[in-house]
Amino acid sequence: MNYNFMNKILCIGEALIDMICTDKGKSLSEGQNFLKKPGGAPTNVAAAIAALGGEVELAAKVGADPFGKHLIDVMQSFNVSTKWVLQDEHYFTTFAFVSLMENGERDFYFNRGADGQLSNEEVDGINLDEFSILHFGSATGFLSGPLQAAYAGLLMKALQKNIFISFDPNYRHLLFRNNIQSFVDQSWNFLNSCHFFKVSDEEAMLLTGKSTLADATTVLLEKTSSAFAITLGKEGTLLGLNKETHIVRSIEVKPVDTTGAGDAFVGAVLYQLSSKTLAEIKSMDAEQWKHIILNANKAGARTCEYMGAMEAFKHLSSDIFK
Repeated sequence: MNYNFMNKILCIGEALIDMICTDKGKSLSEGQNFLKKPGGAPTNVAAAIAALGGEVELAAKVGADPFGKHLIDVMQSFNVSTKWVLQDEHYFTTFAFVSLMENGERDFYFNRGADGQLSNEEVDGINLDEFSILHFGSATGFLSGPLQAAYAGLLMKALQKNIFISFDPNYRHLLFRNNIQSFVDQSWNFLNSCHFFKVSDEEAMLLTGKSTLADATTVLLEKTSSAFAITLGKEGTLLGLNKETHIVRSIEVKPVDTTGAGDAFVGAVLYQLSSKTLAEIKSMDAEQWKHIILNANKAGARTCEYMGAMEAFKHLSSDIFK
């Protein structure tokens, strides 16, 4: 093993506050009671990695306000390094307001602030030589603004450094419903560059333009060279590797809340890979990958047993892999 090898992981993307309406069936305009929850997909992934015992830093931007402080405090409570969680005095911390309607639809309002202001110049100060893995979770990274350019710039820098790159597109229709093609095009830039990506079955079909999972999987196998996971809920996880597919069984649980399960899955994959060099990862066979995916399924299942992602992550540890 290279004596300079570092097993630290960097997650980049949004750190935000989810304001969840607790008045069942009420629209946001009607709701009176809201629950404040720290969130953002890459923020969740970083917390999950740290909970499992990994060394991880988060690169994000929050406001210089009580909510930004709350996000930093929560990350530090998980032992996530917040050196690159920057506070902006000119923008408020980003909020996502969500209410679940009686018909199952979500009433959603996104109040974007500081997260989109993380610039290419700022992330250029990150020394990538300190990291073995770089994870992009793009829920807001593909919206217009400085963060979009920072994502693209850091990806190019990581490719030059030959760092393991992980990608989760985290499609949110309510954010991209008027600009879906832009999301798809930007995602393919990462799909063609990364070493591992995770998508849902819906995302797989959206990104490939196919109407069936089988056809979407075929396209991903043909057009990408990375290992990938398509999460299928209780049906397990489809692993794509070296032009072949494998189904890894799911873990039976009685779900309380599925929030953060996908982020815990990604965090568990990256935690397990962080002890390996890029060359070692590239030489892994299907059985080794299936073992990693099964453990990630265990992390996702454990997360479903608790209410709220960060609360669930408190109950994550590498002991669940035994």
